[in-house]
Amino acid sequence: MNSIYFVSLGCDKNLVDSEKMTGALSEHGYAFTDDIETADIAVVNTCCFVKDAQMESVQTILELADRRKKGSLKALIVAGCMAQRYQSDIRNEIPEVDAIIGTSAIDEISLAVDEVLKSCINKDAHLYIEPLDRPEHGGQKRVLSAGGQVAYLKIAEGCDKHCTYCAIPGFRGPYRSVPIDELLAEANDLAAQGVKELILVAQETTVYGVDLYGKKKLPELLNKLCKIDGFRWIRILYCYPEEITDELIDTIAAQPKIVHYLDMPIQHASDEILKRMGRRTTRAELEEIIGKLRNKIPDICIRTTLITGFPGETEDDQKKLVAFVKKMKFDRLGAFTYSKEDGTPAAKMKPQIRASVKKHHRDEIMSLQQEIAFRKARKMKGQILEAIVEGRLADDGTDSGRADKWHEIYTARTYRDAPDVDGMLFIEAEPGTELMTGDFVTVMIIGADGYDLIGSIYNGDEQ
Repeated sequence: MNSIYFVSLGCDKNLVDSEKMTGALSEHGYAFTDDIETADIAVVNTCCFVKDAQMESVQTILELADRRKKGSLKALIVAGCMAQRYQSDIRNEIPEVDAIIGTSAIDEISLAVDEVLKSCINKDAHLYIEPLDRPEHGGQKRVLSAGGQVAYLKIAEGCDKHCTYCAIPGFRGPYRSVPIDELLAEANDLAAQGVKELILVAQETTVYGVDLYGKKKLPELLNKLCKIDGFRWIRILYCYPEEITDELIDTIAAQPKIVHYLDMPIQHASDEILKRMGRRTTRAELEEIIGKLRNKIPDICIRTTLITGFPGETEDDQKKLVAFVKKMKFDRLGAFTYSKEDGTPAAKMKPQIRASVKKHHRDEIMSLQQEIAFRKARKMKGQILEAIVEGRLADDGTDSGRADKWHEIYTARTYRDAPDVDGMLFIEAEPGTELMTGDFVTVMIIGADGYDLIGSIYNGDEQ
């Protein structure tokens, strides 16, 4: 039996595609290995969202191509965003690649592996490219890779926003929602596999259903997902601010399974830059929606992302952004320097900002946000929260200093922390306490260490 070494790069949406591909391959009888030395076939699901992601994808492909050239691999397959966007370049410049699978053709992965293994001589790479407006489907078997207790549900593909800095519509296509019944089937299967936290993702989750049903269906989908046994938490990522409706806010507030956490990328707060970016909100509108969220859901944790150094950004624009961050006091915030992407309108805008200025603006924002986040973390002391256990720190014989007891230390997350992007909770537990990954426990926050929280198991007694 041929074994496959599978590499998944990029975002959580890419991760879902990878899990679907490995699911299809496993159903087709293929086995997997984490050891490249024992692999017969290598598959790379690539990312090319920004330059750093492109370089990581290129480097991975070249390293595996070298193995293919030397004969230690029978086949090398490149899939995903870079395969779609740069298919001709890959085919012409990396002859060791045996097959190229576009973003709309991931369901052809088993066929691709079968066909390249039958090829006696590697000539031009087999191409598996489908139209980018091909309808999106769900319900496929998946091999989970995010720890088992957490899984992402991709509810749509593509994007219709066409922000001037973003190349995604060019290699992911227009917005296509997955039918509700297929999503529910997939979610039920995930719950049956033991998933306890379901995270909804798409390029934009908030307009789910408009293309299929003529109206926004995210609240209806959420209400139906909440009825599935097994899920303890349901989390929503990538909500564009202008698409957040009162119905969605009310649904989040009313459903106990939906965590009070919203990822809402806003990118900037200067009206001039927002307009150049092709964004559809103003600073005043952003403040209004954030105020509404906090008014209706007082304990909501809001995460956002910002881009610094966008073409034409002035020091005055930066001052407006700094003032906005100070005023809004986001719970979670990531700032990234603008990346010039081929084929986007922003790539032709002038003036382009020097790298040093972009970095300086980013560092200023992140320094400010660090102060805000650290202060918010310290204010969490005394709160009682539910947390999901993620692991256990190795015993090091360290005395925590609390009541002269020796403690076990577990890592966990509260509702305020999405996997891999936010902080952590360190739980001090008394000797003999046995917690398993995926367990939910009630904790009292007893302190903070930077972005991270420290807590102890709470049983309702005075601490």
